[in-house]
Amino acid sequence: MHGWIILDKPLGLGSTQGVSAVKRALRNGGYGKFKVGHGGTLDPLATGVLPIAVGEATKLAGRMLDSDKIYDFTIMFGVQTDTLDAEGVSIATSDVRPTMAAVEAVLAQFTGPIAQVPPAYSALKIDGERAYDLARAGQDVVLASRNVTIHTLTTHPTRLLDDEVGEELEAVTLTAHVSKGTYIRSLAHDIALALGTVGHVTMLRRVKAGPFDLLSAISLDKLDELAKASALEDVLLPLRVALDDIPALSLTPDQAGALRQGRILAGIAADDGQYFAELDAVPVALVEVEDGDVRVVRGFNL
Repeated sequence: MHGWIILDKPLGLGSTQGVSAVKRALRNGGYGKFKVGHGGTLDPLATGVLPIAVGEATKLAGRMLDSDKIYDFTIMFGVQTDTLDAEGVSIATSDVRPTMAAVEAVLAQFTGPIAQVPPAYSALKIDGERAYDLARAGQDVVLASRNVTIHTLTTHPTRLLDDEVGEELEAVTLTAHVSKGTYIRSLAHDIALALGTVGHVTMLRRVKAGPFDLLSAISLDKLDELAKASALEDVLLPLRVALDDIPALSLTPDQAGALRQGRILAGIAADDGQYFAELDAVPVALVEVEDGDVRVVRGFNL
């Protein structure tokens, strides 16, 4: 059991609870103990793709934090909350409601590299303490602006019909393909301000995280069902899937043995860069090639 189980995280469940659910499923299915971790936090109020790494895949969980994500999200106009989502309390209101045409006109401002201020209610640390803990304690929290990239930002296919484009909107649903470190709540806040109003996120659903999407995601009920049938292998994705953007490097048995011992391979005919080294389709290591030398970045005990 080394690979990925992709959960379709329900509303109200924390990422660490998702990890606990998979641990419990492995135990109930009689698989024994394996390391389990998640590939990127998803807020309890968000739903969707939550990659859970099992066994040796946990060594790649950190790479998932650097991957692009795609979200569907709904902005409710007219009310700004302290948390920038539906969990918070109102701190500002506005009677202004934008039209769909106005929304579509401002989206280009938020596409490409942008500067963004993370929400005060976030897991970022200030002097060793979580920002949300300080905010809940009543302290003023001001986080530094950060540079992120919004690859695409579009209205969701459920948008209004053409003959309703001129009507004022209470809410709008958008789809964003974003780089690591992007806060959708901040993006929604800034879009509302650009439209001359205020707003907050009422729905947030992650539809893709790195190579993982909803097509391979399962519900908690399905997870429990498969565990009872000892059939979790049916939904376990290979460890290799998380490195779908990295080319493979085939090894001989001697070469694989050397890498497993932490030795450097010399004279390998491969371009510089990272590779997924394998022996007969069995993962050996994530490696770095430089000037024909191959060094282990992360080894797998398989």
